[in-house]
Amino acid sequence: MIEPIRKTRVAEEIADRIRVLILDGTFPAGLPLPAERQLAGRFGVSRGSIRDAFRTLETIGLLATRHGQGTFPQELDVDRLVAPLASVLSYRHDLQDELLDVRRMFEPAVARVAASRMTREDLADLQRILDAQRKKLKSGRSAIVEDTAFHGVLARATRNRVVVSIMATLNDLLVESRKLTLKQKGRPVRSIRGHEAVVAALRKGDGEGAARAMRDHIDQIAELLQHASHG
Repeated sequence: MIEPIRKTRVAEEIADRIRVLILDGTFPAGLPLPAERQLAGRFGVSRGSIRDAFRTLETIGLLATRHGQGTFPQELDVDRLVAPLASVLSYRHDLQDELLDVRRMFEPAVARVAASRMTREDLADLQRILDAQRKKLKSGRSAIVEDTAFHGVLARATRNRVVVSIMATLNDLLVESRKLTLKQKGRPVRSIRGHEAVVAALRKGDGEGAARAMRDHIDQIAELLQHASHG
């Protein structure tokens, strides 16, 4: 792994190599990385390139510099990975489209499974969220919290911890696009209608209907996002 680099984008290449060495345990979390000068010698690059690579890895949360102690690998944490991606999504419309694509694949399937595993408590929670959303709509306040909670409760109803984690990550990534679309005229009303259609199907235990309602809901959001980005 540690050999001279002859590529042009040197700092990125070094960052990639160091990332692999952290993930495979060569550079363990509790110990500082070798000094910049030492790494520069081993990779056959300048100290400036090592510094740039460190900066990149700090941005995505894989490294942390402790004053007077050195630079340490960090344990991988979903929050640290999601935050930089969320900030990129706020201005990269092509990635926003791909995120919507992920939602189209994932969330109707979640709604379908939730329909067969949902408890009375889950349904009551969803109803409470809808009521709170309606109240906020009447008083002209933002219902981003309720929008996020709705999708979180649906994930919980699948009784699958991996689904819950994936939905939590998706919800973190969606904060920016929700801010953008919920400001648009008519969007909060359409959001509640979309949620109501999903809940109506869930009450009947209709998995296919819940999946269809969720797909329609996401298609409406996609349409609104398109207007927001062209507006």
